[in-house]
Amino acid sequence: MKKTGNKLKENLNQKDFIAKGQCVMRLLMTKLEMINVELSVKLKRDVIQTKTGRLKTYRSTCKKLSKKGLEKNFSTALENIHDLIGVRAVCSYVDDIYLVQRMLEEQMDMNILKIKDYIKNPKDSGYQSLHMILEIPLVFQGETQWVKAELQLRTAAMDYWANLDHQLRYKKEDSRTYAAAIDQELKKCAEIVEYLDRTMLGIRRQIENI
Repeated sequence: MKKTGNKLKENLNQKDFIAKGQCVMRLLMTKLEMINVELSVKLKRDVIQTKTGRLKTYRSTCKKLSKKGLEKNFSTALENIHDLIGVRAVCSYVDDIYLVQRMLEEQMDMNILKIKDYIKNPKDSGYQSLHMILEIPLVFQGETQWVKAELQLRTAAMDYWANLDHQLRYKKEDSRTYAAAIDQELKKCAEIVEYLDRTMLGIRRQIENI
C-alpha cells in the first residue's frame, strides 16, 4: 500500500501532469475573465472579483480517496477525484454566480459534467458554494485531451467562511470535546453569511430600481 501511495505521489508531481493542470487553470481563468468583461460592459460593474487556481495536494488526494473507499493510485484518482485541478472565482453577488453559470453553459468548447449547488442546498456544516465539474479541451504535445477540472463559484462572504472553516478543520478534530459546540457556532456564522449576501443583493436591487 505504501508503494502504491508513493507511486501516486510521484504521478501527481510529474512535470507533464503539473503542466497540463496549469494550462487548464489558465484556460478556465481566461474564459472567466472574458465572461467578466462581457458582463461588466452590460451591467457597468465587475461580476467576478478574484480568480485563483490550484492543483490538489497528495495529502488531500489521499484523504479523498480514503473517504470514498478507493485505492490510492493515479488512474483511480483521475477517474474519481474531479477536483485534482481546481479554479475558484469569487463573485460580487449571489445572482452573479448564476449569471456566470449560465454563460459557461452556453460555451461550445467545453463540457459540463455535473453541477452541485451548495447555495440552494448548503451542506450540513453550513458550507455554501456552486461547484461545476467541467471538461476542458487541452492541446498538449500535438494531441487534444479532455481534462476534468472543478470550478467553485462563491461570494466573498462564502469564501471567507469556507477559508476559515478549512483552517479550523484539523484543529476541530483535535478538540473532540468541544467539536459539537464549535460546529454549531460555525453553522450560525454560515447563517449570518447567507443573511449578509441576501441583504446586500436586496440593497443593490433597490438602488438599481431608483
